[in-house]
Amino acid sequence: MVAVKSENVELKGYYPGVVGKIIQLHAVYYHENWGFDVSFETQEGKELSEFIRNFREGRDGFWVAQIYGTLAGSIAIDGRGAETEGARLRWLIVEPRFHGNGIGTLLVKEAVQFCKKAGYRQVYLWTFEGLHAARYIYEKGGFRLTRARRLKQWGKDINEQMFELRLKAEQVNKPI
Repeated sequence: MVAVKSENVELKGYYPGVVGKIIQLHAVYYHENWGFDVSFETQEGKELSEFIRNFREGRDGFWVAQIYGTLAGSIAIDGRGAETEGARLRWLIVEPRFHGNGIGTLLVKEAVQFCKKAGYRQVYLWTFEGLHAARYIYEKGGFRLTRARRLKQWGKDINEQMFELRLKAEQVNKPI
């Protein structure tokens, strides 16, 4: 782990090449730590590429954390289904050497603030059992586990989990 001061973390939006870097970070991390196969990398690559291609300012959010120009993490809000099932939080990841520096918490806070400003009433995410640090960040941010299911995916048997955050009516459309 590399210790980082919060003032050295810069949040940016899309820039050329970042989609590939985020997919690589996900693919390597989840293969090395969870044994996920190529289907994980190709699914993430397809879905993130489609999200960026169809990105609409104000509806969607996308943030990249950088430390001195190096990718440290990412997160996105997909607002396409916000009116029905809620906005979807996706692609939260922090480069392992930067774990423990509050980058994940910073990214989740930024994403939730975006949802409040956009007027979304609910935010949800899918993850899987075992990502304890991420779960801690989600729950600290007010997300609650609402569903779980066992399935075979990405070459593994996993316990997939859905977390939801209901935004209070008084929070929605209020300045942050």
